[in-house]
Amino acid sequence: MTSFVSLNTHGFTAANYWLGVARAPRLHLSSHKTTSLTLVRQKRASSQCCQSPPTLDPVYEKGQVVEDYGGLKAYITGSPESKLAIILISDVFGYETPLLRNLADKVSTSGYFVLVPDFFHGDPATLEIVENENSIDEWLKKHNIPKGFEEANQVIAVLKERGFSAIGAAGFCWGGMVVVELAKYDYINAAVSIHPGPLTHDDIREVKCPISILGAETDTFSPPEVIKQFAEILSSKPEVHSHVKIYPGTEHGWSVSYDVNDKQAVEKAEEVQKDMLDWFVKYVK
Repeated sequence: MTSFVSLNTHGFTAANYWLGVARAPRLHLSSHKTTSLTLVRQKRASSQCCQSPPTLDPVYEKGQVVEDYGGLKAYITGSPESKLAIILISDVFGYETPLLRNLADKVSTSGYFVLVPDFFHGDPATLEIVENENSIDEWLKKHNIPKGFEEANQVIAVLKERGFSAIGAAGFCWGGMVVVELAKYDYINAAVSIHPGPLTHDDIREVKCPISILGAETDTFSPPEVIKQFAEILSSKPEVHSHVKIYPGTEHGWSVSYDVNDKQAVEKAEEVQKDMLDWFVKYVK
């Protein structure tokens, strides 16, 4: 069964969209064959991510960074002796986001080996990049969804070579789009797309593996009306197990970009994180 909460959409015009980016608080990020349609979809998704940029204060990390995992630098955590692996694919801010790594550590406590690869090769987007239309165009040409899909497959191939018997993948915004591409094939056992960047009906129709789509109440390019349409498409595919949910009072990016001192924000993030983990426990086993 597909669960869905119907909510009102808070739309944005393109002008307001970019204005919101320009007014976003500035954070220091240094520490831590594409079609035109694909580029536009990525650009819009990356822009809204910047309206709720990640918290970059250091947090305790249980894992370590390895220089080469399937050709990518990666944060890894959990026991390598496990036969179950989870890949977390970041939004445009990249794999160094502390709250994303902290989430990886949480997932690993359920018996998973967890990877957060650096799909941007040390070149994550910054607010300065997104504020400049030419800069974000160039950035997305370098870091496009097809390339992310190909590199994710390289990581998956290494996991399988090393004996992992079941693999799940979760993605956030940009990463949520990559995960849906993976879900169109038999490369993974389960997919979770969280506040994904812009997806099409055809993307959802092509999904073949169990998928959970978890959306925000306020999201410019994956608004509740669109998420509801995805739920309807998935419900017409009984051979594909699916779960679709929208979280009241949330905005795009809330799952890995929140104030750890804001109790309500933490609770909202923990709710979607728990739903993600529950999906993996059910299908990555």
